[in-house]
Amino acid sequence: MPSLATPVPQLDGSQLEHINERLARMSPEQVLEWARATFDGLFQETAFGPSGNVISDMLHAQGASVPVIFVDTLHHFDETLDLARRSQDRYGFKLHTFRPDGCATRADFVAKHGDELWARDDVVYDYAVKVEPARRAYEQLQVRALLTGRRRSQKGDRAQLQVVEVESGTGLVKINPLATWSFQQVWTYLRANEVPYNALLDQGYKSVGDYHSTRPVKDGEDERAGRWAGTNKTECGLHKDYFAMRAAFNARTKEREANVAVASPVA
Repeated sequence: MPSLATPVPQLDGSQLEHINERLARMSPEQVLEWARATFDGLFQETAFGPSGNVISDMLHAQGASVPVIFVDTLHHFDETLDLARRSQDRYGFKLHTFRPDGCATRADFVAKHGDELWARDDVVYDYAVKVEPARRAYEQLQVRALLTGRRRSQKGDRAQLQVVEVESGTGLVKINPLATWSFQQVWTYLRANEVPYNALLDQGYKSVGDYHSTRPVKDGEDERAGRWAGTNKTECGLHKDYFAMRAAFNARTKEREANVAVASPVA
């Protein structure tokens, strides 16, 4: 396999571009081998979508064990939580589950944030259920590099996805071994290798997120058309600019607190 010994975080833009050109010609399995050889502190982050489970299966076939980070938003489908258990049983990885701050159940979340926060303020919701728990995971686990299941064929913000990205401002490395794969390639691999997958896929769901913002995909629609249908949204915030998301969350929180103070003046 080609040698790419220089750690990615030390690369400038032209060097990273060169590595991506080389990695793009490798198979996903070779990219995974490179990632494991290159990084200490390598984790897989997944919500157990089809691509994520393909990566888990490829790693297992290599005899590798990469710890997994699962952000439990407390609003997943039951089928997703069941798949998380089945996947861990199948592949034996160490599973690190992180939930919204101070919340162990959906009832806890409602008590803290009120009903249907996603409909009232999706920025606050995304930060609370995804961004903050993920960043807490990265800090506590000392994550240096992440394997993700994102693909260009998912379109939206992912259409120009590179195999390797270095997050601006944090240096966090995100490695996308299946960046060039189509959904059909993922599905073919799943079936050929008897990889566990979400039962909702058989009901027309190609991309599964929270229960309140996911629907089956219609014939002719893009793979992720069932996510946040009727909006221009294509990402939950997990793969957006972290600092921008945090600033927006803080601004919205201060605004809400100010409104509460005005509505309830101290006697």
